[in-house]
Amino acid sequence: MSFILRTAELADIPILKDLIAESVMILQADDYSEAQRRAALGTVFGVDTQLIIDQTYFVIETAGETVACGGWSFRKTLYGADALAGREDNRLDPAVDAARIRAFFVKPGWTRRGLGGQILKACEAAATAAGFWRFELGATLTGIPLYRAYGYEPIETTEAQMAGGLSLAIVRMGKNGG
Repeated sequence: MSFILRTAELADIPILKDLIAESVMILQADDYSEAQRRAALGTVFGVDTQLIIDQTYFVIETAGETVACGGWSFRKTLYGADALAGREDNRLDPAVDAARIRAFFVKPGWTRRGLGGQILKACEAAATAAGFWRFELGATLTGIPLYRAYGYEPIETTEAQMAGGLSLAIVRMGKNGG
């Protein structure tokens, strides 16, 4: 089976919204309650159009189906979709700031095939080419094993505040480039 990694386009947004919702509701069920997952969709989890505009968001396709997505950013926001309050879209300085690894989701049924790692390597390579030598991300509890496998270490755990008084544990992780 061949996989195609490409830069996401604005036309991909409807497919990405569905993939993200399916991924969150099914793959994160062991780590977050249904209420947390539903509250997080569209704010903490969802499409960040700025990443697509910046051409730093990737999709993986096979046989015409989008099965994974993820990206990186040269902007300050660590995680979140378009509707997340408090976004900080100002540019980072590669000499002192870490590039942001962002918004990784895999379609259920396509896990454990190296897709997340393939996107992560592409993100790190692109960020390194842009002058970044450090990387940070806001990991879900579900995503921690992937990032640990690629050398990321926990920095701190925070709680993303959501509607209805709910919160969601997010682990800020980082690593230096190689």
